[in-house]
Amino acid sequence: MPNTDRINSLQAMLEKKELSCALLFYSRDVFYYTGTAQPSYLFVSPEDYFLYVRSGIEFALQEAFIDKNKIKEERRLENIYHDLSLKLSGHKIAIEMDVLPATQLLKIQKLFGDYDLIDASPLVLEQRKIKDHHEISIIREASEAIDMGHFAVLSTLRDGITELELAAAVENAHRLAGHEGIFFIRQPDFFMSRGPISSGPNLFRISGVVYTITGVGLSPSVPAGPSQRKISKGEPIVIDIPTLVQGYHADQTRTYTLGRADKRLKIMHDSLKAIADHLIAQMKPGTKCREIYQKAMEKAKELNHSDIFLNFGNGKRSQLVGHGIGLELNEPPIISPYDRSEISEGNVIALDMHMLDENVGVVKLEDMILINKDRNEILNKTARELFEV
Repeated sequence: MPNTDRINSLQAMLEKKELSCALLFYSRDVFYYTGTAQPSYLFVSPEDYFLYVRSGIEFALQEAFIDKNKIKEERRLENIYHDLSLKLSGHKIAIEMDVLPATQLLKIQKLFGDYDLIDASPLVLEQRKIKDHHEISIIREASEAIDMGHFAVLSTLRDGITELELAAAVENAHRLAGHEGIFFIRQPDFFMSRGPISSGPNLFRISGVVYTITGVGLSPSVPAGPSQRKISKGEPIVIDIPTLVQGYHADQTRTYTLGRADKRLKIMHDSLKAIADHLIAQMKPGTKCREIYQKAMEKAKELNHSDIFLNFGNGKRSQLVGHGIGLELNEPPIISPYDRSEISEGNVIALDMHMLDENVGVVKLEDMILINKDRNEILNKTARELFEV
C-alpha cells in the first residue's frame, strides 16, 4: 500500500496556510515525502500531489513508497508548469527559498508570475522535527556505525600517527558498517572534510567554515578536518566524524588522549559530562530551546567553569549547545539563546558542547538525545568518557 501520511500532513498545513501548493526540489525533502532521492520536482496541493522525475525514473519507480501512478517522467519545468496550471487554485506557491539557486528562482518567477512565492522550508522543517519510529530505528543503525569508528580509534591510535591516518581508519570503519560516505547540511556552498578531527595545538585553531572544534585540514582549500600533523603522547584528540545510514545521520564527539591524560583535562571532561547529564534530565517536551541553553550556562557557572565552557579563545564563545539531527546533520530545533521554539516529544537533539582552556587543552562531548514524554534516551552506543589509549 502507498504511504502518503507525510504528504497528507503537508497538505493539511498548506490548506491551513491557504497556500495553492508546495513545489519542492531539494533531495532531502523529496526523499522524506516520497522515499526516492532521484532528481525530481514534488508538487503537493491540498487536494493532490505528483512527483515529476527529471532523471532516474526507473530508480524512482522502484524506490518510492507513494502511489506509482503519481510519478511521471518530466525534465522541463515549463512542461511541469503547463501540467499544473489546470490544478492550481489560489495565488500562493511555497518553494524552498533557502536552498533554491537564483537562476532556478528566476525561472519559477517567470513561469508562475501570477502567483506569490513564499518559503516552504519552515513548514517542511517543522514537520521533519518529530521523528517517527522508523526514522528513530535508522538513526540507531547510524549510531552503531559511528561506534565502529570509536573502536577503530582504540585499535589505531599510536605515537606518531597523523591526524589524517587516524581519520582514515575511522572513516573506513564507518563505511564498512554502512555509512554512505557523505553528510548533508542545509546551507549553500557548505564544505568540509568527512568530519572534524583535531589534536594538540590544532585544537586551539578554530576555522570559520563550521562553528565548532574544527581541525585545520590539509590545505587552505578546505580548512577544516584532519591534517598531516603527527600526534604525540599526552595530547588530547577530539574526533567528531558523523555517519549517514539510509539517509539519516548520527553525530558523536569523543575526546581521547594518547597515554595518560592531564588531571586538569579529566576534571574538565567530568564537568562537561555533568552539564550534559543535567540537560538530558531537564529537556522536557514544551521546554524552550533558549531555556535549555540558559540551564547549560547556569550549570557551568555552578561548576566554576563558565570561563572555559563553549570557549573558542580570543574572546569568542559558541552560542550553541545542541541541534536537531535527522535527514540533515544540523536541523531545527537549535539549542541557542536565539531559538524561542519549544522542543517536542520525538525530537532527536545532538547535545554538542566543549570546554577550552588555553593552559590545559580541549575536551568535547556530543550525543544524540531522543526526547520522550517521561525519560529521555541517549541514542549513541559509545561510552561517554575521556578515553586514555
